Amino acid sequence: MIDYLRQAMEDTPGITLPLPDGAAEVHEGDAYDLLDKLPGNSVDLIITSPPYWGLRTYGLSHNEDVLHEWEAEGGSKEEPPPYDWYRLHGGCLGMEPLPEWYVSNLVEIFQRSASALKQGGSLWVNIGDTYFARWSSIRFDGRQGLGDNPRMRRKTPMGGFRQEKQLLMIPARFAIAMQDKRWILRNDLIWEKRNVPPRPEKDRLRLAHEHFYHFVKRPKEGRPKYYYDMSAVEDGARDVVNVNVSAGSDGHSATFPVKLIEPRILSSSPPNGLVLDPFCGTGRALAVAVKNGRRAVGFEITSNFSSSARMNATNLRFASEASDESTGSEGVQPQTHLF
Repeated sequence: MIDYLRQAMEDTPGITLPLPDGAAEVHEGDAYDLLDKLPGNSVDLIITSPPYWGLRTYGLSHNEDVLHEWEAEGGSKEEPPPYDWYRLHGGCLGMEPLPEWYVSNLVEIFQRSASALKQGGSLWVNIGDTYFARWSSIRFDGRQGLGDNPRMRRKTPMGGFRQEKQLLMIPARFAIAMQDKRWILRNDLIWEKRNVPPRPEKDRLRLAHEHFYHFVKRPKEGRPKYYYDMSAVEDGARDVVNVNVSAGSDGHSATFPVKLIEPRILSSSPPNGLVLDPFCGTGRALAVAVKNGRRAVGFEITSNFSSSARMNATNLRFASEASDESTGSEGVQPQTHLF
């Protein structure tokens, strides 16, 4: 079965570019495979928010015995398996048994994007943190928080920094791991979310921010040079932005707010440049890119979301949703995994 799945992935046809002005394409499949099908030196900007660790399955199946299978083959939980091994043994990105595995998988996937990203291109990655719980609550879909969406419980091994009620610092671990792979970190933009809902905890502050990392490629020599239009960023050009969480769309509970990504797209990609979202969900980043005169490509592993993204990618209304303009917190919950 594993050999059959690997052959099917290898048989995925290459992706032909460039697209005409104002066009968008959505390809269904694992970003790990599809990134390798892109032409070299073709992408101006990668902007994305991958699944966060230990949050929800997005309707995908996951093998809860994957850690035991890795150990049975002589592996140890301290050394994560390659992503290809993990997924071919039923592992789902974001559902890794350990946060260390998640960081390793993310870095390996983004490494696959390096050849397609132009030397003067940018990579923007939005990622949230989580608190450790030995028995964690995983949602099949829907928003994490106070709702009653279906969920399951799973046990996560303790040890090292994995201790009860510990803030895991996953974004920082990811950023450092990317630096170790020669990526240059230019900004750690803090996304402040004013409309996070109340929480029942009485012994800590509410988690009301996420990280949006800006990476560029390390040159063979000298200092990095890349496209950047400072006139297109927010007033004040500060590395903290206040943008309300946007309501989900088409059943997807973690949709990019327009106000968060539009300055990134305008500042980090040239007009008619190619913007890629390898975890595009329902296509918000693609639509915002097209609205602003860029070309867009999206990858999405789930059929229902990829279908929605195809419909949304050239929808100007979807690229200008008013849902992220409000200042209240009613009906909107953050995508961050909170305990």
